Amino acid sequence: MHKIGIDLGGTKIEGIVLDKNNNTIDRKRISTNREEGYEAIINRISELGHELLEKSISVKQICICTPGALDPTIGVMKNSNTLCLIGEPLQKDLEKAFELPVFMENDANCFALAESILGAAKGYGVVFGVIMGTGVGGGIIINGKIHRGPNYIAGEWGHHVLYPDGRDCYCGNKGCTEAYISGSALEKEWEELTGQKHMVTDIIEKGFYKDHPEWKERFILNFGRALSHVIDIIDPNCIVLGGGLSKVDILYSDGKDAVYAEVFSKQVVTPILKNKLGDSAGVFGAALLDNNQ
Repeated sequence: MHKIGIDLGGTKIEGIVLDKNNNTIDRKRISTNREEGYEAIINRISELGHELLEKSISVKQICICTPGALDPTIGVMKNSNTLCLIGEPLQKDLEKAFELPVFMENDANCFALAESILGAAKGYGVVFGVIMGTGVGGGIIINGKIHRGPNYIAGEWGHHVLYPDGRDCYCGNKGCTEAYISGSALEKEWEELTGQKHMVTDIIEKGFYKDHPEWKERFILNFGRALSHVIDIIDPNCIVLGGGLSKVDILYSDGKDAVYAEVFSKQVVTPILKNKLGDSAGVFGAALLDNNQ
């Protein structure tokens, strides 16, 4: 029996077929083209999924990794930074397209699941998986199973308020973590400070920040403060970082020190790990959902 996972990202849609031992049978990426809107995304997922089905056997359902989450009470998407998905019945429309059951999970949970079973966090009991990219998300894995919570918002540290009455966040609140340490927020802050547009990885790796060290200091302070709250509340066995900002090496040195300095304990032993699966963690996590419902 094969498992199909599809990762719906902001720029790419990736699909994979795994066998019962999690070996890859087939894999393909296409562009999302989200600027074309919701119906176009449905069509692209459907086309990719049907290609994968042709190379699969005994598939009972299709599992999708999504930005945001399905509201279980009314069956539509919520909390997505791919805005055209919000309020849409994505699961229902995909079940119609595939004529198969569709199971959906948010991208942070899929990332955390994949890293806990196949990646950097393998062997740890309680894992907090972090996504830091365009947005900021998180997922909690306990003994190999996703912890979702009754409101399906477990792990949403990106919308924990760092600064009351702070910066506006797309969610409608002010001062959220995402509004300070997401890639888009940091790049906007840099542009306002310097008048220049650069990716966060370039600002750090090429040393641009040295002319404005206060930018880096705020970034590290806010990272440490936000993630220390997670440790104080969950006290996970490990934290694994994913998303574009996980490539920033100072998060594992200066950033780790900033986290440890804020935690409510004199001794902190929680490892902060770099992911092993890269930007394919979402698609592996989606396929692994087949055994994680």
